Amino acid sequence: MLAFSNNSLANYLFWVSRKKWLIITFFLSIGLFYLPTPEGLSSEGHRTLIIVVTTLILIVSESIPLPAVAILILIMEVTLGVDSPDGVAASFMSDAVFFIMGSLMLAVSIVHQGLDKRLALAIINITGNKTINITFGFVTVSALMSSFIGEHTVAAMMLPVVLALIKNAGLDTSKATKLSTLLLFSIAYGCALGSIGTPSGGGRNVIMIGYLSEFGLGDISYLEWMKYTYPMLLIEIPIAVTVLWLTFTPKQKSLDTAIRKLKVNVAKSGKLSGKQLMAILVFILVFLGWVFLSPFIGLGIVALAGVFFYLTFGLIEWPDIARRTNWGVILLFGSAISLGIQMKETGAALYVAENALYSLQYIFKDIEIVRWFFSVVLSAILTNLLSNAATVAVLGPIVLDMGGNPIILGIATSVASAFAYLTIVASPTCMIIHSTGLVSSNDYFKAGWKLFIISIILLFLVSFFYWPILL
Repeated sequence: MLAFSNNSLANYLFWVSRKKWLIITFFLSIGLFYLPTPEGLSSEGHRTLIIVVTTLILIVSESIPLPAVAILILIMEVTLGVDSPDGVAASFMSDAVFFIMGSLMLAVSIVHQGLDKRLALAIINITGNKTINITFGFVTVSALMSSFIGEHTVAAMMLPVVLALIKNAGLDTSKATKLSTLLLFSIAYGCALGSIGTPSGGGRNVIMIGYLSEFGLGDISYLEWMKYTYPMLLIEIPIAVTVLWLTFTPKQKSLDTAIRKLKVNVAKSGKLSGKQLMAILVFILVFLGWVFLSPFIGLGIVALAGVFFYLTFGLIEWPDIARRTNWGVILLFGSAISLGIQMKETGAALYVAENALYSLQYIFKDIEIVRWFFSVVLSAILTNLLSNAATVAVLGPIVLDMGGNPIILGIATSVASAFAYLTIVASPTCMIIHSTGLVSSNDYFKAGWKLFIISIILLFLVSFFYWPILL
């Protein structure tokens, strides 16, 4: 009996130690709830900010799974009286959520067809055998692909390619080398750069577009977004390659043997099958739909139409989609959008924006610089601590209530949230390459701080001198 009690106590203490931040957050939320509502803020806005604080702590501390955080947001919005159950449900589901759901399902369908080795061969046929050219090819292809189908999907497709190349080069895949670090980061940074390129490059782009539309500040089409962001994406590709090469210069300047082995493996798999050709065709049609039809029927409906065709043509079965689609991500995006809308509706976003502007004016005298500093630098820092989607979801309504041009500030915030170069948890891509055991946490900062600073300077130049021309 005593042993049972001791074991129970030990288990309880272990649970408390692991969930300490959850417990701290619970009591902090109660304390904040009973504090007087700040002057100039509605009671609903006060309670909305409590949800924001709770969400941020739980995401940073990783006390509970992210889908649980998403569910908690919806529960708190109703139980704290921020909105009615139907109102919360309405703010949760939107075209942006349809888009995220459809994009994830499309990604599963593309990976299901196994086109990664063929992609590797296509890249190497263009780049040749030199390591620096292969690095350039991986960054470029990862950037271009992730701008259309999402960075985590591209990372998942490219990772086996890089690992195969490392293994074929005769290197130990259980030990980090400068070559393995260089090639893995070429995927991670390429995906991060590419995610700014189009609305389908990242969920936070869709979140920002949704905010601009919901708040009546402007409607941005697929092509219009590309006009703003693609020039910066293309400029950053050679910059990222240069930073990576100078930071992780490998001994192997050529990969002749590795490439010969890869070509043999691809040759054994034969020509493209009919289903693979059909999968490529369907995705091309979806992309064209995003470009030309999304202004009329929305990004989400186009993505879901693509899923419909993949299922109808037998390119994937529903059990595969249901099993491999990350439903937690869909929950998180829906809840993040809902919370952002509540921040706008309750006046919480305006309250935070006004106070932030007031404080920053003591540092910068130019109000335009103040707005830019808040939207870009804070986004870039937070995205390395939280996630890019969570960063935009929280900061988006605040930035759009700061005055100035909402299109420029909104896109700048979304772009800055892609500067996830400094930490392992900054993005799904960073976590994917870290899972190989071939990169360390120190490696992220070695190259990351350089690209981080360069990206902020480049974004400053683009947003102040190029974007105003497009308005």
